[in-house]
Amino acid sequence: MKEMQDNTIPRRRRELDLSGLTLYSAADRHNLVTIDTLLTPGVSATPGYDADGFDELCLRIIKAKKNGRPIIVSIGAHVIKCGLSRYLTALAREGYLTHLAGNGACSIHDFELAYLGGTSEHVPTAIEDGSFGMWKETLIPMNEAISEGAKKGMGYGEALAEYVGAHPGLFPHKDDCVFWNMYELDIPATYHIALGTDIIHQSPTCDMADIGRCSGIDFKRFCYSVAQMDGGVYMNFGSAVIGPEVFLKALSISRNLGYKTFDITTANFDIRDLGDYRKKIGYDDPDYYYRPRKNIVNRPVSVGGKGWHFVGDHAVTIPALYNRLRELENV
Repeated sequence: MKEMQDNTIPRRRRELDLSGLTLYSAADRHNLVTIDTLLTPGVSATPGYDADGFDELCLRIIKAKKNGRPIIVSIGAHVIKCGLSRYLTALAREGYLTHLAGNGACSIHDFELAYLGGTSEHVPTAIEDGSFGMWKETLIPMNEAISEGAKKGMGYGEALAEYVGAHPGLFPHKDDCVFWNMYELDIPATYHIALGTDIIHQSPTCDMADIGRCSGIDFKRFCYSVAQMDGGVYMNFGSAVIGPEVFLKALSISRNLGYKTFDITTANFDIRDLGDYRKKIGYDDPDYYYRPRKNIVNRPVSVGGKGWHFVGDHAVTIPALYNRLRELENV
């Protein structure tokens, strides 16, 4: 067992040296998600989905599209792991998505699919020997892309897309990369990072200042989209913390600056059943602390607009949303 180093340093200033980390190649890694398992609009079988308010939400999305208002989609990483990358791209291509937001893990799974054609390692076994997340083909290029982008004043999502575009030979599956497709469509893909939560933060080459700079730019770009949201739509798929927290702050900033953001539509999609999610509940109810309930469904529409919570697996709800939008718009 490795011994800790110099104890003459004050306890409040001690930090671990990451230079000795062992990185591994992802080439022989077993991936739980691959390009071959991605769902394809119009090809993959999709189960039906129906819920109170679902059609009304779809009609509001179509109205926002026709009126040129923002349709913001926020995701957790499980959306990528469910094989839904092509659906996100299809939503964007057909005008049902004008801004994509995610956490750092979303960008990592997307990046890995682009270069490797697979992502999502088996964490329970990998954590046992410390190999979890130690993939040199992910850690080194992603941090390089972010640092290069930071020097050029780029946002996090933009920096990754620029890197993929500059190294096409390294990314044979870039056509299934969501942030690359958003870049090609001139749609912002913003990533909102909590430092220390992503595997690329484990790298000796990681520059936290560069990550903060790029993600900070992305936050301002997200705020720009939210500020235009009167008559627009915000949907969150499976982000339990980052998505709802970033949205609430951006909405507060927008209203503080005087932007009209009251006629808005919000929707949260998750597998968690909240029952009557619009009724007032107290601190003694665990559902009170579920951020999407407060920060997406209820608080943002307290003076106008409407919010919903839809229960279902992303592999069902996202294809159903895409299919129903096309049906209602007669595409």
